[in-house]
Amino acid sequence: MDIKGHVSIITGSAAGLGASIAQQLAAKGCNVVINYSRSEADAKATQAACEAEGVETLLVQADIGDDAQCRRLADETMAKWGRIDSLINNAGMTKYVAHDDLEGLTSEDFANIFRLNVTGVYQMIRAVAPHMKAGGLGSVVNISSAAGESGGGSCVAYAASKGALNIMTKSLARSLAPEIRVNAVCPGFIGTRWQVAGSGSDEVYNKRVKSLEESTPLRRANTPDDIAESVVWFVEGARWVTGETLLVDSGSHL
Repeated sequence: MDIKGHVSIITGSAAGLGASIAQQLAAKGCNVVINYSRSEADAKATQAACEAEGVETLLVQADIGDDAQCRRLADETMAKWGRIDSLINNAGMTKYVAHDDLEGLTSEDFANIFRLNVTGVYQMIRAVAPHMKAGGLGSVVNISSAAGESGGGSCVAYAASKGALNIMTKSLARSLAPEIRVNAVCPGFIGTRWQVAGSGSDEVYNKRVKSLEESTPLRRANTPDDIAESVVWFVEGARWVTGETLLVDSGSHL
C-alpha cells in the first residue's frame, strides 16, 4: 500500500521509539503528528527530522490519559488535513519495581500506569475512529510489550497493563472492522533512554546489551529503528492482518 500523503498520529513521539516510528513513516511520504506531553525540545527535533523528508507535520502537546485532550488531538489533525489514516499508540509509562516486592506498588501506581497504557489508548482510538471509518481504510498499531505475553518487564502493573492492551487490541480489531485494522507490536528490549534509566547505570545497561547479543537466536539487542520497521509494516504492508500481537525481540522469548 502506498501511504504517501497519508496522515498518521504517533502518540509519545518526542523521542525514543515514537520518534523512530514518526521518522520512518515520514520517509515513506506520510504526514505525521508529533505528540508530546513535556519534552518540547525533543519533539521539535523529531519534527525537524520528519520535515527533512519533505512531508508536513503537526506538533501537538497533549496528555493521552485525558479524554478531552485526546479528542483535541484528533480535531487538530482533522483541521489541518481533513483525514486520519493511521494511529500509533506509543505513549506509555511504567515504574521499576521488582516483581516480588509486593509493597513496591501502590493503588495509585496501578491507576497511573493503566490510565496511560490502557485507558489512554482506548480514548485515542475512540477519538479517531469516526474519521478513520469515514475514510474507509484505517490502521491502528498499539505499542505493547513482550511483558504483556510473559508477565515479565519493569513491574507487575506494567505487565498487567500490556496484557490488558493485547486483549483490547483483539476486541477492537473485531468491533472496528472492516474499515479499521487494529494490531499490536510487542517489543522486548528496545534500547531507549527509558530502558537505560531503568537499568540503574550504564554499566548494567551495557552488560544487558552484551548478554542479549550473545544469547538471542538472532544475536541482536533491538533498537528503536528495528521495532519501528514492524510498526510501519502494519501500517503499509499488512492489508489483510488485524487483531494480531507481534513479538519483536530477536527471538529472546524462545
